[in-house]
Amino acid sequence: MTDAISAAEHADRRARLSEHVRTLGAAGYVVCDPTYITYFTGFRFLSTERPTVYLQNAAGDDVIFVAEFELERTRAEADFERIETYPEYPGLEHPMRILARVAADLGLRGTIAADHDGYPGILGYTGPKLSEVTGAEIIDIAAQTETMLARKSPAEVELLRESGRWCSRAHRLLQEYSVPGSTEAEASLRAQSEATLAMLAERGSGGLLGSGDGVKAGYRGQIGHRSAWAHAVAHNIRFQPGDVLVSETGAPVWGYHAELERTMVIGEPTGRMRWLFDHMLAARKAAFDAIVPGATSASVDGAVNAYFEKHGLTSYWRQHVGHGTGLRVHETPFIDVGNPAPLRPGMVFTVEPGLYDPEVGGFRHSDTVAVTEDGYELLTHYPDDLENLVIPANG
Repeated sequence: MTDAISAAEHADRRARLSEHVRTLGAAGYVVCDPTYITYFTGFRFLSTERPTVYLQNAAGDDVIFVAEFELERTRAEADFERIETYPEYPGLEHPMRILARVAADLGLRGTIAADHDGYPGILGYTGPKLSEVTGAEIIDIAAQTETMLARKSPAEVELLRESGRWCSRAHRLLQEYSVPGSTEAEASLRAQSEATLAMLAERGSGGLLGSGDGVKAGYRGQIGHRSAWAHAVAHNIRFQPGDVLVSETGAPVWGYHAELERTMVIGEPTGRMRWLFDHMLAARKAAFDAIVPGATSASVDGAVNAYFEKHGLTSYWRQHVGHGTGLRVHETPFIDVGNPAPLRPGMVFTVEPGLYDPEVGGFRHSDTVAVTEDGYELLTHYPDDLENLVIPANG
């Protein structure tokens, strides 16, 4: 059974960040982003307008800062030695001003490293900057943190591998239920519900945050001609023969998300559909072949662009090859011709070159891959040939 990231690995992450912070000459660091807090501490929480902040000084002493109503749960589900609270947001005294006293007590003065100069404005939050309430110089560490997130440990890759297995299971159900006469919502809700219940029965909670969390499976409106819209929205469309479908599946395993998508066709594909599908597969192979030691994000996307240009397909192109995935569904590296960053072992990203013809539909598979010392490992496994992705028109 795949488990959450170990306390030792979280400690190692904090130690690496602290070493970087020391080189900056800062007294310590402050982290406000919920993904970053989870990455460094393992603490998982529902992020709202109420600030949750993690602080650590140069000596390694740390504090988690939460709203008062989170205190009991934090004590029960986390192992922080020190927890500080504030009554409520915005409160008679703003949480950021209370945080300033906590930071000073921890010895964070003069120069502080932080992922953000104050709590980011989400869900209507407003408040003073960290630099304002502390009087300190703030040095940004968001870029360094993103660099750390980009290279997954073996434990993180295993969580993503497990996520990929559940993506495949959900997709089998989605394909089974996507029949003429049914609707997008019916197929999606059935597949998601069954896959999530199976996951809970086999794995337990798996670190799900809310009762509505779980396996994702559906189309996001990419049905028929709408499948040519790379990012559409759901309309509960009724499936019918001749539809091109572009699916999406995801499965959170202790917060880590793989991605699996497939192009399917209801009924006998037309010649034009087969032509676009075959070119999509060839572009996908060009991307896979480009993932080698010494490659860059730009070179992988460039290989696909070169294939499109060679075959006169550029007018059907809409988006870059892929994006990183992990604790967030979209994160660095972004596989784009404008990103010269080298691919390094441990990086995990999607490979999803697509062709989009507004007269026919969209053609895109998405798989999740991990960069290895000598190439890549495919973390999602599902049939990719057209014959196995045709849904009978007679149901």
